[in-house]
Amino acid sequence: MKKTKVTAIVLSAGRGSRMNSDIPKQYINILGKPVLYYTLKAFSDSNVDEIIIVAGAGGEKTCMDIVRKYSINKVKKTVTGGRERYLSVYNGLKECDGGIVLIHDGARPCISPNTINRAIDNTIKYGATVVGVKVKDTIKVSDDNNVISETTKRSNTWIAQTPQCFKIDIINEAYSNMKNSLSEEEADKTITDDSMIVERFSDTNIVMTEGEYTNIKITTKEDLMVVENILKKS
Repeated sequence: MKKTKVTAIVLSAGRGSRMNSDIPKQYINILGKPVLYYTLKAFSDSNVDEIIIVAGAGGEKTCMDIVRKYSINKVKKTVTGGRERYLSVYNGLKECDGGIVLIHDGARPCISPNTINRAIDNTIKYGATVVGVKVKDTIKVSDDNNVISETTKRSNTWIAQTPQCFKIDIINEAYSNMKNSLSEEEADKTITDDSMIVERFSDTNIVMTEGEYTNIKITTKEDLMVVENILKKS
């Protein structure tokens, strides 16, 4: 039986404006190594076959310096990102040549190889999956006046994380349908993660893969301290 090719797109194009730092968050050192190193290492230690890094303009060399310094041998190449996340993903998708693709935030360095492998298995089985965790608190939905309109069923409510994973034909078709349906301005305002494109512009059902609460995204300086504690224990 032919093995399914597995490609990871690691997004490293963010500027980290909420960090109030001159250094993009994916290059900040934690325990002596850059955030991006930990992310790439997890994917390199998983069943992924190759990694494509999407870097911000001017950051391509920095990414490859990290790859070479720490001998991350599954990295195929680095490409330049776009103006918005979904455009950065699209630039990465152009480099994929079949199989399945896992799209992951470079600023989520605590992802584990075990979670990555579960996501790969579910993508092969179902065609599309999003890693996430079930909410611990009761979630209230309000209207524009902050009046509660709905209380969600906690057991069916998830916090979406990454990787978000798809058979390549599924996400390529969804991107094509989106581009035919939305202007760039409309897409900029409405597309906030990768699965939304598949949800809205294909008939594919997306299955959740249970991940870990430690798989947090670095957004603020406080997150750096949390991640450092997680990495110390890993």
